Amino acid sequence: MKRRRLRKEAPHLEITAFINLIVVLVPFLLATTVFSRLAVMDLNLPAQQSAVEQLKGPELQLEVVIRQDAIEVGDRIGGLIQRIERTGATHDFKSLGTLMVLVKGKFPDKTESSVLAEPDTSYDDLVQVMDTVSSSVTANGAQLQRAELFPNISIGDAPVRKQAGATPKAGVKGTS
Repeated sequence: MKRRRLRKEAPHLEITAFINLIVVLVPFLLATTVFSRLAVMDLNLPAQQSAVEQLKGPELQLEVVIRQDAIEVGDRIGGLIQRIERTGATHDFKSLGTLMVLVKGKFPDKTESSVLAEPDTSYDDLVQVMDTVSSSVTANGAQLQRAELFPNISIGDAPVRKQAGATPKAGVKGTS
């Protein structure tokens, strides 16, 4: 007996619905995408030999040292200007801003400053100090006015504090 076989054709792919979905989905995703804005601040890191050269000038060499217990504002040549103690869990950035405005009033042409931080300083404290040193925001009625203070900031490591009563240890000879 002869069998009759049916010829089956390969089915065609129906992708029309998928293409319609892509045509609608791609513009929707592009329209709802949030593009992030990056802010970049130029920082000038001090050279290793620049400290000796900077001591010769009679100008202000503003240094802001961030410590765990205080913020020390000083002149590299003239010494400490003011020490702002830490109040509670955070540093007193408002007092720092007020002091920066006073210093800018005495040296209006000066735009350089150095922010020095201890190794265990939090990133948030460092950024807030840099923002406070670089500019000031004051309320004038319903408007906020931004004034430039010391925008050219160099960052670095804070000098190690000398502890009171610490004596250098004498070298100990080992027995071999």
